Amino acid sequence: MKKKLLKMLQAKEARKAELGTKANTTEDVKELRSINTELDGLNTEIAELRGMIDGMQDDDPPPQTEQRGQQSPVGTAQILGSYGIGAPPKQPEQRSEEDPFATMEYRKAFMEYCKSGTITPELRANAMTTTSDAAAVIPTTILNEVIKKITSYGQVYSRVRKLAIKGGVTVPILSLKPVATWIGETAPSDKQKVSANTKVTFSYYGLECKVSTSLLADTVSLPMFENTIIDVITEAMIKALDLAIVKGTGVGQALGITIDTRVPVSQVVTLAAADFTDWSGWKKKVFAKMPLGYKAGATFLMASGTFEGYIDGMVDAQGQPVGRVNYGIADGPVSRFGGKEVIEVEDDIISPYDDAATGDVVAIYCNLSNYVINGNMQMTMFRYLDHDTNEYIDKAILIIDGKLLDPNGVVIVKKGA
Repeated sequence: MKKKLLKMLQAKEARKAELGTKANTTEDVKELRSINTELDGLNTEIAELRGMIDGMQDDDPPPQTEQRGQQSPVGTAQILGSYGIGAPPKQPEQRSEEDPFATMEYRKAFMEYCKSGTITPELRANAMTTTSDAAAVIPTTILNEVIKKITSYGQVYSRVRKLAIKGGVTVPILSLKPVATWIGETAPSDKQKVSANTKVTFSYYGLECKVSTSLLADTVSLPMFENTIIDVITEAMIKALDLAIVKGTGVGQALGITIDTRVPVSQVVTLAAADFTDWSGWKKKVFAKMPLGYKAGATFLMASGTFEGYIDGMVDAQGQPVGRVNYGIADGPVSRFGGKEVIEVEDDIISPYDDAATGDVVAIYCNLSNYVINGNMQMTMFRYLDHDTNEYIDKAILIIDGKLLDPNGVVIVKKGA
């Protein structure tokens, strides 16, 4: 039986190799899709056959003539085995399922695709092709490194909540605020319901990062190529994600905190110049506006110029510092204001106070875990020909969306006259 299965496996592997050769030469989109479909089926059948073969014992040898007088050679008798003692019988090898996007073959094929546009069978088996455009899923090793760097260096992105739910699904936000009442002997308390009357829906938005083909073409080794593309994508993704979380328009991109109209009007504060440099002004008009239930974990977001020029060194009426930079057990300086952490962001995310116009947002006071980024975090690399410049353009696309789950824990500070 095992020999028969081995013959079937050889036949299917030969067919797979034949289809791979045919896929390299065909230019017909319909034929290529047909080949990919058949390859998917063959891969499944080959995997099943290999599993069956690995779990089977070798075929029994032909029966031999009776040899009563023959004894086992010295040293080969399994005496302890007859009593259940000794090494257990060898178990069939268990093969773990390998990520197809993390194999060395796929990583090398992806590098060749980005450098020259050559589509190999490794990429074709996982390709989504339309007309002359081609796509390839970014290898898992590169994707994991990109997400790691975004988390490490994206000061805003690293603090928001991450989800991976299906786009278009409406997510109810639970509102549970029961009230305890005193009861008498004959007056029972009223029943209270748990309501979920607020909903959030996530969409499918593409975050795009274009990569220079000439830069990648100069990269020869696989480690150098992966490091180069990681740096290029990371730099673009960090900036785009932090910008979207703070001031995304919500049209074709995530909805930013400062653009969300659900933030209560009473928590959008305008500080005059005198109040902005005065501790009592911040205390009364900013800190006091945050509901008590949201103060735990709340942080400030502001430009570095705002903190260094106006907040750092601020003191209260008794001369005690309320804005300071702490040094000590942390890896680096920790900026704090009124006991809350200050996250310093780039000037294009939140304008510094000196550069901001009247009415511009200069600071945000909130708990960033109330903001959600939703996406499958699987980036895809596309290549197309720019007919205006006669250049091949490579771009990475990430499907993602984001918005506030609970806008009641946000205080937005604007510059006053």
